[in-house]
Amino acid sequence: MKKTGKLAVSAAVAASAIIISIMLIPPQWYSDNLRMRLGEWFGAPEYRLPESASTTLELNPDETEEACPEDLAGWRNEAVIEQVTIAAVPGCKADNPYAVAAFVRGTNNVSEQTLMRSGLTPDAVVKGRDLDGDGDPDEIHIRLEVVELNGGSPESGEPVVQYSIAPGVTPGLWVFAPKMLGMATENFESNRAREMLRSPSPTIRVEEGDRVFITLENSHYMPHTMHFHGVDHPFLDGNGEGNDGVPITSEMPVQPGQARTYEMQPRQPGTMFYHCHVQVQVHVLMGLQGMFVVEENRPNNWLQTMNIGAGQVRASSRAVREEYDSEHDLHYTNLYSELNSRVQQSNDAEAITHSVNRLFNITEASSDYFLLNGRSFPYTFQESLVVVRPDQRSKLRVVNGGSTGIALHTHGHKVTATHFDGVELNSASRIIRDVFWIASAQRVDLELDTRNDGLHSYGSGVWLLHDHQEQGVTNDGIGPGGNVGAIVYEEFLDESGWPTMYGEDWSQFFNPGYYRRPVPGGGEVISSGMLLRLIALGMALGVAAASLTTLFRVAFKNR
Repeated sequence: MKKTGKLAVSAAVAASAIIISIMLIPPQWYSDNLRMRLGEWFGAPEYRLPESASTTLELNPDETEEACPEDLAGWRNEAVIEQVTIAAVPGCKADNPYAVAAFVRGTNNVSEQTLMRSGLTPDAVVKGRDLDGDGDPDEIHIRLEVVELNGGSPESGEPVVQYSIAPGVTPGLWVFAPKMLGMATENFESNRAREMLRSPSPTIRVEEGDRVFITLENSHYMPHTMHFHGVDHPFLDGNGEGNDGVPITSEMPVQPGQARTYEMQPRQPGTMFYHCHVQVQVHVLMGLQGMFVVEENRPNNWLQTMNIGAGQVRASSRAVREEYDSEHDLHYTNLYSELNSRVQQSNDAEAITHSVNRLFNITEASSDYFLLNGRSFPYTFQESLVVVRPDQRSKLRVVNGGSTGIALHTHGHKVTATHFDGVELNSASRIIRDVFWIASAQRVDLELDTRNDGLHSYGSGVWLLHDHQEQGVTNDGIGPGGNVGAIVYEEFLDESGWPTMYGEDWSQFFNPGYYRRPVPGGGEVISSGMLLRLIALGMALGVAAASLTTLFRVAFKNR
């Protein structure tokens, strides 16, 4: 009787626990997962999607952006401003030509009207004396600030000073920026950043032999420095103070509200790099990096001292114009959402500093976004097209500012490497390839020749230019995205600057919904009630299992 009683109790508890477990199973599991599991156990059913799943993206047409916004200000046109000839931009979007003129002449040498239309301060780029009598200034003083994009705000649930790298994608960023007049946003009613406040930090151009002074005015809430990677500069400045930008060996960081001037007189031309050297695993990847170009010395060589957002150079140096029909700065990098989102969770400087420097572990993180000139596809097609004509030569200056290498692949062309890390290759060492491996912080100058000979070019078209590592062509794992650009022949551009293509409908890529990763279960999230239900389900299943174990143990004991 005692044995029979134990069997009855165990059976009752097991049955009750199983009934409770069935009652706790979320209803939607009956129609989808449970039915499919039962089918697998008792005979393989025909596969069908869960009823809650959709085979098409649910894109809101009202959110779809215009692929090629109208150039209302006429910035794409060729212009002559302050006696500076500024090349036309064949592509969709262009930078401010008045800023280009001010960067060439110097903000201290242009009219008040041009300065106002440039948005720059009078001391942003000061060009001084012609020391060698060759017709161009040889004393250059550049002033940079530090700006946060897409940061957190106690007054708004949305990021402030907004800058999108792709439709609906606004990671937190820090960038070096030229000194500007007025607001950081477009106007009082907008949170969007002004056109010059963007990633990457501007390309800086100086001439070999110039006396260059670069002042970092730290307008940020964290300390920073500037390190000029590959640029000829002394370890100590004229006052005997650190000049290399490295806190652990050269100097103390520039504290918020303070300034430091770096001095140099570069003796070798080439494509170089600059970046912050404070907590480099954070500050560099947050966006404090830019291309630095030392141009060959030529008479009357007025340079475009800054190229905002990289891309097409609208006022190339004399040395470049002697050999090439066009010039493009291509700056590649990658972002870690786990890092970039931390500056959006608070506006408390101490909390952010602790979070990014102590809690973020780059050795356990992975890249989510891959950028070309501060944007990801499809925005790369608005700003960073390499537009060419047949039988031309273009100079491509490439820097990899990311934490991993890139396998840069040119469709339809094989390009020639002319320089590595700013050092010119002799003719016997020059390599012709359609894939170049570019390591972190490495620079390579490429010659794009559009001779239609089956080697240098296969002919006119819209030919992709991208990292051939598959993650590099995604936005947070969703493709197409990432650093996809293109080499486009002018005959394939319409009047707006948009390429003529024969593939998919691109409107979906300009809808933020395309890059929103769907939530499993037809878009439902696990609420607190659902979580409690699942915990209770687990406990009930545990009781059922224990009771069944006891039942079998008693039933078969002493048999």
